[in-house]
Amino acid sequence: MHTEFVMMGLLPDVADDLRIPIPTAGHLVSAYALGVVIGAPLLAAVTARMPRRRVLVGLMALFVVGNAVSAAAPDYHALLAARFVSGLPHGAFFGVGAVVATSLVGPERKARSVSLMFLGLTVANIVGVPVATAMGQQLGWRATFLAVSAIGLAAVAALVACVPADHGHGEPAAGLRRELRALTSLPVWLALGTTVAGFGALFAAYSYITPMLTGAAGYAETSVTVLLALFGVGATAGNLLGGRLADHSLRGTLFGGLTSLAAVLALYPVLMRTQWSAALAVLLLGMAAFTTGSPLQLMVMEKAAAAPSLASSANQAAFNLANAGGAWIGGLALATGFGAASPAVAGAGLAVLGLGVAAVAY
Repeated sequence: MHTEFVMMGLLPDVADDLRIPIPTAGHLVSAYALGVVIGAPLLAAVTARMPRRRVLVGLMALFVVGNAVSAAAPDYHALLAARFVSGLPHGAFFGVGAVVATSLVGPERKARSVSLMFLGLTVANIVGVPVATAMGQQLGWRATFLAVSAIGLAAVAALVACVPADHGHGEPAAGLRRELRALTSLPVWLALGTTVAGFGALFAAYSYITPMLTGAAGYAETSVTVLLALFGVGATAGNLLGGRLADHSLRGTLFGGLTSLAAVLALYPVLMRTQWSAALAVLLLGMAAFTTGSPLQLMVMEKAAAAPSLASSANQAAFNLANAGGAWIGGLALATGFGAASPAVAGAGLAVLGLGVAAVAY
């Protein structure tokens, strides 16, 4: 369950219960993202030479603890700390998970294995987030975090049962130094920069999708939840399509996905003029953006072949930087007064920037 988006749906309930303003409650989302950015490279580096199944189980256990503590937090500051702790294992888990997923299949199916691992994130936007938000509204926000902890425990059991046992290799300090040296490579940083620009394009628009749909397309606020589920459908389809296409041509899928994303975002001012085309725009945004997910992950791992776990985890931190940076840039565009769809136009510019950075990286 994607707890970054779950918290967004629970902000009014949390703010009311803890007697804090909603903007202050918004810092709980930022605390989780900060935990991801710090924890992803740090935990991946520290655990670089440990058996990967043990690492995955340990990271998921930390996630379970963080969410359980969140459910029991007595006040805002305790909840803020708990959200930070919950975010720490997120990036490293998906980073190491991507390495494990690709190691379990042949080279011709690597991208598809990564896309299947990411499938839970996209499906969460269709089912998990709306259900979690409804649960929080009916049973209280603490019940939602307890449910997330329970799901985490089930994930621990699945990891133990399904991921083959492995063993650490080499001397830990030497392994850590080798992983850190690999991140000094310019192509690795260019690949990470492509992720920041590419997914920054998505979040520049997605962060302000509600005012676009209500202010430009004329939808009622009650319809937005259904439309966001439509985004999840597009994201799931794009994720699976991107994984399959990238196994045939990683470079072609990456450049094609970023080009499609730029085109869709550039058309938003036109697509947001009618309700049917606005719904289509939401679907296409999810599909175009997540077509690039697996190629971006594999690109970073390819550029840092000597440090796949650390680089893969660093890419998860890059996704979260894209979240924060894209939302900020989209907000600047909206503040200029050029219209409700202006964040999407700014996002199109970021997608073009991502194409440029990717071209240099290759």
